[in-house]
Amino acid sequence: MSFINYASREINCKIVYYGPGLCGKTTNLQFIYQKTAPDAKGKMISLATETERTLFFDFLPLSLGEIRGFKTRFHLYTVPGQVFYDASRKLILKGVDGVVFVADSQEERIDANIESLENLRINLNEQGYDLDKLPYIIQYNKRDLPGTMTVEELRRELNTTNVPEYEACATTGEGVFETLKAVAKLILIDLKKGK
Repeated sequence: MSFINYASREINCKIVYYGPGLCGKTTNLQFIYQKTAPDAKGKMISLATETERTLFFDFLPLSLGEIRGFKTRFHLYTVPGQVFYDASRKLILKGVDGVVFVADSQEERIDANIESLENLRINLNEQGYDLDKLPYIIQYNKRDLPGTMTVEELRRELNTTNVPEYEACATTGEGVFETLKAVAKLILIDLKKGK
């Protein structure tokens, strides 16, 4: 649900990074923030309680062009990974334009990935969204660690709808911008269709 600011001639789009605890959502956003030019980004905000943290910031990518004379500003959010914070997750998903599901590639984390993906679908449905109709990317993170599942195994468990997928190592930045560009591109395609 993009927000149009006619005064600044900007279309504001919300991208939410979703996934199980400690899968690399925050690391993705921190890497993007560090590598984005200072004049193209807003301040990174961290909302932290004793046990959870949500990060967000906005940026204006200059290379993606304009839509009908409007620049596109992307607002990136992470959700708390633990299921205990479901209310926060639901709140952060309000008005979402695109989702990056960050999966932990380690074999022992597959159940947490599956549970988090199902939770994403439920939370979106409760708000009238269908994940299969949203711009949506899966990122297989932590590809550099030992004990990771193959991409084929991860795909079989997590990508049954065959959405675009990317391998990543958020700590080094490998695959981070590719994932972001892919979801941003899907959002722009949706906007140009006039959804």
